[in-house]
Parts: sequence; C-alpha cells; structure tokens
Amino acid sequence: MKGSRRVPLRRVAWLASLAAAFGLCVDDHRARAADATAATATATAAADTATADTPAADCTEDAMLVFDASGSMASAGYNELDIPRIVEALDAVREVLPEVERYRRIGLVSYGPGRGASCTNIRLHLPPRVSAARQIIDELERITPDGDTPLTEAVRQAAEALDYRRRPATVVLVTDGDETCAGDPCRLAAELVRDGARLTVHVIGFKVRGRFFEWGSVTRESRRGEVASRCLADRTGGHFVSTDTTAELVDALRRTLGCPVVTGRGAPATLLSR
Repeated sequence: MKGSRRVPLRRVAWLASLAAAFGLCVDDHRARAADATAATATATAAADTATADTPAADCTEDAMLVFDASGSMASAGYNELDIPRIVEALDAVREVLPEVERYRRIGLVSYGPGRGASCTNIRLHLPPRVSAARQIIDELERITPDGDTPLTEAVRQAAEALDYRRRPATVVLVTDGDETCAGDPCRLAAELVRDGARLTVHVIGFKVRGRFFEWGSVTRESRRGEVASRCLADRTGGHFVSTDTTAELVDALRRTLGCPVVTGRGAPATLLSR
C-alpha cells in the first residue's frame, strides 16, 4: 500500500519475544498477587478466630459486689408508689449471679444496717469464691435496709478482700445515692490506681435522685442518675451506668460482672471448676 513501511523480520521477531516475556511477567505478577491475597485472607480469618476464642482480659478475674443496703433502699421509686428499691435490686441479682459464677469467683460486701454508728456498718459477707451465687443471694435476702452510705470505705474493704495490690480484680458497686459518711471516693480511686496491680471499679447508680452534693470544693446539683462516686469508675477504667428499672440493672450487672465474650462456636468462655 502506498505510504506503508515494511518492518524487518528481525524486528518483528524481537517484538514478539518481548511481548511474550512481558506476558509471562504479568501472569507471574498476577499469580503472586493472588497468592498473597489468599494468604492475607487466611491470616485474617485465623486472627478473627483467635480473637473470638480469647476471653476478655478481665472476664474471669475475681470480683466483689458492693451492695447498698442503706435506709434509702427501703424506699420505693421516684414517685414512692413503686415497690422498694431493694426488692427490684435483688430481682436483678438473682437473674445475673447464677450466670456469672460459671466464669469467675465472686464475693459480697454490704453497707448500711447494723448496730451502733451506721457509718461503720460495713460487712464482708464472703470473699471471692467459686459457686457463690446462692450464698450471696441468701445473704442479701436476709438484709433489712437501714443506716447511712459509707460506700467509700466499703469499696476499700472490697479491694482489700481481692488482694488488689498483688492481682488484677474487679469491684462492682451498686448504689442508690452518694457517700454520706465523709468518705472521699475520688481520693480512694487515686489510691487504688497508685497501689493496685490493676483494680477496676464499676459504679452502677440505681434509681438515683438528683440532689445537691459537694464534690471537692464545688457544690452543685447532680443530674438524675448521677453520683459523685462515679469518679471511682472514671479513674480506674471502669464503667458508670445509671439505671432506673430492674431490666436496666440486669443489663448493667451483665456488662460489668458478666463474661460476654464467647468462642467462634458459640460456646461460653472457660468455665470454672466446681
């Protein structure tokens, strides 16, 4: 064809060999990329499985329940027309503790009722032990709410029962109000962080009413459900949960005491031996 240019055969052969070599390189690159993608997917799946099979770090640590049995727990709800708070709180404990005892040892401290000065009425019912749910429930069912709220000292005694300076542990405080015995929960929180191996304190407010309270040098009105002792949770890495109903208290106890992590097969985390 006019204007066309003939390409030497040697050049045609060279171009053909170059194209073939390039094609092989592309195919090899694609194969390696596919292999790498498959390996990554396998590793990711293995990591996901390992994560699912591994319980949370604090899932089975020893725990103490610190239970508010002060006089206000005999009161009804906000409108004074409901059943007493302690009845609802006990319903929640009955539901949750039999689940929790399968994975961790639990103990009980209560405060409020007793003889003499009510600010010293703190009782260690039992240190952490296996299969403690029934005993804890029995102890709480025998309590008649009375007295003040020395929650700071109660949490301190619970921490001591857990040997918190030597081993990681968990405290769950259930309270319907603030400290009334001149304790300083925020100062205690700083001590627990400074001296402890790793103590986590969770604070659950149950039907807490807003009122004026003094926190450090600041006096202000608390919001409904707020307690000054929440700093125990804030400073130790725990949760503060405000609850108004039995169902909400059940959820809060499961969140703070329970063991929600399960294996990839849906089985619970490691059970405690009986």
